[in-house]
Amino acid sequence: MKDSNNIFHKILKVLEITGLIIISIATIIAIGQEVWAMIQHGNVALSDLLLLFIYLEVITMIGIYYEKNMLPVRFPIYIAIVALARYIILGSKELAPWDMLGIGVTLLVLTIAVFLVRLGHVKFPYEEDK
Repeated sequence: MKDSNNIFHKILKVLEITGLIIISIATIIAIGQEVWAMIQHGNVALSDLLLLFIYLEVITMIGIYYEKNMLPVRFPIYIAIVALARYIILGSKELAPWDMLGIGVTLLVLTIAVFLVRLGHVKFPYEEDK
């Protein structure tokens, strides 16, 4: 029984590393495509920079997951905040007032969530963080 658990654990580890490699390669390709698009257009917009920042956060998240074998909840929330900011910048002229209000409330909720997660981490640190 112990051997089958060990083999299963090794298979899961290989799949996990394979998934991280695929996500890393796809993110690097996406960064290259975005930089190439900026070069072709001959300008860099704020929305382009925010998209590159999202890609950077994904790479950071991959690195943390690989090193610590855990995924901090804050990073997907940061990505969501930046993605919503980019969405507002790209479509602010077409958004209805209620849509803008909804996005604003969502940003506020995500920001409060980050604050609460950080507060919880400071007040109740993990054993290895002490």
